[in-house]
Amino acid sequence: MPKFRRDTVRGRAIRASRKAREYAMVARALASTSHPVLVQIVPARFCNLSCTYCNEFDKVSPPVDTAEMLRRIDHLGRLGTAMVGISGGEPLTHPDLDLIIARIRKTGAIAGMITNGYLLNAERIERLNRAGLDHMQISIDNINPDDVSKKSLKVLDKKLQMLAEHSEFHVNINSVVGGGFKDPNDALVIGKRALELGFESTIGIIHDGDGQLKPLGDAEAQVYFAMQNRKKTNYAQFDKFQESIVKGMPNDWRCRAGSRYLYICEDGLVHYCSQQRGYPGVSLANYTTDDVKREFLTAKSCSPNCTIGCVHRISHIDHWRAPQTSEISPGHGGLIQISH
Repeated sequence: MPKFRRDTVRGRAIRASRKAREYAMVARALASTSHPVLVQIVPARFCNLSCTYCNEFDKVSPPVDTAEMLRRIDHLGRLGTAMVGISGGEPLTHPDLDLIIARIRKTGAIAGMITNGYLLNAERIERLNRAGLDHMQISIDNINPDDVSKKSLKVLDKKLQMLAEHSEFHVNINSVVGGGFKDPNDALVIGKRALELGFESTIGIIHDGDGQLKPLGDAEAQVYFAMQNRKKTNYAQFDKFQESIVKGMPNDWRCRAGSRYLYICEDGLVHYCSQQRGYPGVSLANYTTDDVKREFLTAKSCSPNCTIGCVHRISHIDHWRAPQTSEISPGHGGLIQISH
């Protein structure tokens, strides 16, 4: 059986250092509300796949100029951003992804990425190690590729084995239910395989085109709860948020998008999230701490039926404080003053 890199002395030291930085990040987030905790940034809208449920890719966009990407990362550093997650499109299609990751680490932020995994090989994983990547998430939708998604365990299992052997960063395998997949039980098989390889395993729920909830059918709900009961994850405290979505019920929470969470598109504009692109829709270069503080106190009308788990997880840090005093309805005009 191959020796896993993460189990070596060096691998354990890297894991301990990463944990210490994560604890420091949480402590800083609890102490101050004036900086973003997580920013997702897009270096390439192009994707090598075409999953039918996804609205976050195209087949024509060139990668963002590397110098411009580095400027954006530096500005996130000036805002005090704690974590930067690289998304897309497919991030591995950017020719200078390693430089982008290294620049994130230079700002002091934790560096992560979301990928479909197709372009991974042993040499590419080693380069990601050297660049300083902290976290990788791979989404796997089914066991065998079909018309909905080619992100299948059959195709990606050898990639997962390479990751298990070579990676020094944390790996999470995310499976999904909903969205028209033929067999929801595929998620159970994918989760089991992730745990066998020593990875974290999570499950998500496919949302509609606006990021709003689509209640699961009975079979899908059973799979979701089965995964929740056995998964190896750091996010168990957020299960109630997802459980309400499973049942088609709204959640009562304070969305801090635009403040603690930002989504930066390939054009360098700040958005609330990947499903509310266009709001606030201003240039990252002009985004300031004052903007972060304003959005912290701004409620979003889309939040009760939102399914964007990463925004909820980050917002949960501040659920106990600072009632929001304004409200905005993305797509329906400007701020509305509210009282408590």
